[in-house]
Amino acid sequence: MEQLSPATLKFLEENKGKKIVFTNGCFDILHLGHVEYLNEAKAQGDLLIVAINSDESVRKLKGPDRPINNEEDRGSMLLNLKSVDCVQIFTEETPLEIIKLIKPDVLVKGGDWKPDQIVGSEFVLSRGGEVKSLMFKNGYSTSNLIKAVQGKH
Repeated sequence: MEQLSPATLKFLEENKGKKIVFTNGCFDILHLGHVEYLNEAKAQGDLLIVAINSDESVRKLKGPDRPINNEEDRGSMLLNLKSVDCVQIFTEETPLEIIKLIKPDVLVKGGDWKPDQIVGSEFVLSRGGEVKSLMFKNGYSTSNLIKAVQGKH
């Protein structure tokens, strides 16, 4: 069962009444597409919480050679972006349980996700929140970066 980290619990307690935006992903090798997406996500509210897949869940999703960066490093890199206010690691296949614990006001996902297909959309909408699909910047992909690097060796 998912649990919020002490840092996330403290963050939520200290920021009651502010408009919380939530997104999630692996964020394995940070690139400009991620940064611009997170900036746009943050603009949807007051504060941005990013839930990242645990190392184990990244391996299940992306394969045995992933992640390139471990969960602690990925979280630290994200926290050093101006747009990111809090990072929470999740271990399950989807972030649904974390979304239910955080209770965000705005749920965002990048790419070509339709709002009604975003994990947690029903929960957020049932609480009067918003669900938004934000476009990724074309030409940026962690998987493609890895393939490019491997192809040069």
